[in-house]
Amino acid sequence: MKQVIKVFKFGGASVKDAAGLKNVAEILERFKEEKIVIVVSAMGKTTNALEGVVGAYTEQTGKAFELLNDIKAAHYQIIEQLFPPGHEVYDEVNDLFNAQVEWVLEEEPHANYDFVYDQIVSVGELVSSKIVAAYLNQIGLPTQWLDARDVILTDDIYREGWVQWAETQDNADRKVRPLLEKPGFLLTQGFIGTTKENFTTTLGREGSDYTAAIFSFCLDAESMTIWKDVPGVLNADPRLFDNTVKLDRLSYKEAIEMTYYGAKVIHPKTIKPLQNKNIPLFVKSFIKPDDEGTYIGGDVDDLYPSIITVEKSQTMLQISTKDFSFVAEHHLSDMFQAIADLRLQVNMMQNSAISFSVCVTDLEIDDKVERFIERIQKDFKVVADRNLEIIAVRHPQENIVSNLLKGKMVLMEERVKETLQFVVKEVPLTSWKTGG
Repeated sequence: MKQVIKVFKFGGASVKDAAGLKNVAEILERFKEEKIVIVVSAMGKTTNALEGVVGAYTEQTGKAFELLNDIKAAHYQIIEQLFPPGHEVYDEVNDLFNAQVEWVLEEEPHANYDFVYDQIVSVGELVSSKIVAAYLNQIGLPTQWLDARDVILTDDIYREGWVQWAETQDNADRKVRPLLEKPGFLLTQGFIGTTKENFTTTLGREGSDYTAAIFSFCLDAESMTIWKDVPGVLNADPRLFDNTVKLDRLSYKEAIEMTYYGAKVIHPKTIKPLQNKNIPLFVKSFIKPDDEGTYIGGDVDDLYPSIITVEKSQTMLQISTKDFSFVAEHHLSDMFQAIADLRLQVNMMQNSAISFSVCVTDLEIDDKVERFIERIQKDFKVVADRNLEIIAVRHPQENIVSNLLKGKMVLMEERVKETLQFVVKEVPLTSWKTGG
């Protein structure tokens, strides 16, 4: 008889403190008779804090250990609220920090920043998962802890590892399925994988959703659920817009389009593995777990309101040949090779006779844009316009679009079927002419 498996993913907001972790346990108590694979993220803003450690280490500011100790202290504070003195989880967490981070900080900085990033930042998920598993076991919910790196194999492009699906499927069959024959839950980490050389990789920022989809695919899960601090998938970010609407049902296609154009509620790579095996995805609130949430599947009508996404931290690069000749196919080939090698996130692009414009994500902690410019500037002239936004509107309505563009200068726009995209910059009020 085929085993019925469900996959649950809990993000950092759900396990940010002791109260949050207890709430997660209360949700899981409802499913203690079911076979659940649990994927957890790092606690709260731990990933951001660990990025600070990476920056201090690579820049040799002398503050890396101080920042790391602050992170350790925050985790020990949570542990103290959940466990009695002397519980084994104290040593397990301490050993992880030592094994994953402290040995790196004691060495000279590695030449590959992305490699260093993955070795350090990945400790957030490992520590979080150890604490959650220990707490579930303590309150009588038997839970096995699994290192996701024993299952998910990637290539050796750090910070954006590409899953090697055949090997990952084989690992899931050999290592995970036997564990699921035992009673209780199975708990693992989001966001992380490993190379053939056993170096830790990460799957891209906010990649825990994708991890859950990988496990769902490989284990032929009946369903996957992402537990969020919002009631479901909304038609816009409630932090940016008032009067947002929850979408009760979405097709795989619409969910893929939304995430591709910047919707943050689900990681962009999550949907496709689920669609390939027709595994339904539920996005539910860990604050109100009894509420319906959003259902994503293949049997949904394509009737939706306008859906708005805003991608900040954008840079538009205008690239032209130094002799002002046409931008020809061989020029584009060179540029796309550089983009592929750096795993630069391209969001929009346009080509004209003498220039190629491309809008890319340009995060403060990331130097990929600078590395791309350095790589091509020998052969091309590059002008960078930073601190931009991309506004995307699915199923646009004219009044909504005009309101979104008020006070903004449009630098690039594109229409693809049901989607309008604009690269924009804020226009200072002083630049507007006023009537005399």
